[in-house]
Amino acid sequence: MRSSRLASVALAAAILAVASWGTANAQIMIVGNDQKPHIVDGKNTAGEGGHDTLSIIDMSKPAELRMIATIPLDNSIIGPPTNLAVTPNHELALVANSVNAEKKPDGSYGVVSDDRLFVINLKANPPAVVDTLHLGKRPSGMAINAAGTLALVTNRDDGTISVLSINGKTVKVAETVTVGDGKDNVSAVAIAPDGKRALFTKPSANKIGVLAIDGDKVTYDKHDLPVGIFPYNVAISPKGTIALTADNGNGGTSDGNVDTVSVIDLQANPIRVINHITVGDSPEGLVISPKGDLAITVEARGSNYAKSSWFHHPSGAVTVLHIDGTTVTHAGELNVGTFPEGAVFSADGSHIYVGNFIDSDLSVLSVADGKVSDTGHPFKLPGQPASMRGGPQ
Repeated sequence: MRSSRLASVALAAAILAVASWGTANAQIMIVGNDQKPHIVDGKNTAGEGGHDTLSIIDMSKPAELRMIATIPLDNSIIGPPTNLAVTPNHELALVANSVNAEKKPDGSYGVVSDDRLFVINLKANPPAVVDTLHLGKRPSGMAINAAGTLALVTNRDDGTISVLSINGKTVKVAETVTVGDGKDNVSAVAIAPDGKRALFTKPSANKIGVLAIDGDKVTYDKHDLPVGIFPYNVAISPKGTIALTADNGNGGTSDGNVDTVSVIDLQANPIRVINHITVGDSPEGLVISPKGDLAITVEARGSNYAKSSWFHHPSGAVTVLHIDGTTVTHAGELNVGTFPEGAVFSADGSHIYVGNFIDSDLSVLSVADGKVSDTGHPFKLPGQPASMRGGPQ
């Protein structure tokens, strides 16, 4: 017991020492580690809450990630891996918690919807939660505008989107916009670089909705776009010319069938879907390079299912997509770890980090001349990465 206590003290001291580096000039990545599920050979056993964490990582040197701190913080794998975001000035992180663990009469655990969003001061030493907001039920996807003044959060159970104002380190709920109802499963949102428009997913309706943004006023124009089956994630290119959707195909889980990425032309009037690209089974994570020339989807491919399942694969994968204007092409695939969820590009676009939930690590991929390869040096995490985001978006 004494040795365990000393180890814990040493670990805490190490975390504080790393945190003392500060984040003033750092390129920040945040990773939400959900410790509630335990997945062994396809069997998912839910555990008690209270053990989740948020890791803050410095990616200023893309090939040499450094852990700044890991703090206790509730979060969940339930929902797309975009329930968190970093402000462009790297001062704040926002993290939404979609569900909590609930103990059943038989002693097992289930989940119940939450409504909390945590505001984390990244400049504190160590980073700390400075406020907790209450939004709609099951807040899931999130985006912050390029100016760092407004955030949008999808509330999955309610069919609403919370609009948050950001003023320095003060974050407030400005309004709540109704965009559907609970059966639509409103899950993810992306804001255009000019801050005047946002796209959000309605997975169960197989649609993408459009929001108009004027200052802190957000309106839903009900101009929904038909995309692929169960669009679970959405991303907009750095120049705002196109958007991509990860069409999961099977309600957020693998089924052994190929799925798609839909391409939306944001320069057309009205905006429209112009292509569908075939990708692997169960794309959930979706990120576009800050250079705008590359994107990847993150695919589970049955790696969280039992080995006896016909569509089980020993690892997940990413599909690489090349972007040239409005033309998007399939450029290859690459295996990553087990049950991958989210991904982040380094600020210079030279590296991609993919969160492997069951392996509790990040696959570190390098990008050179439009080609993606595995460095073979995963970055170990203190928990199971359910979601991750770099800053700015």
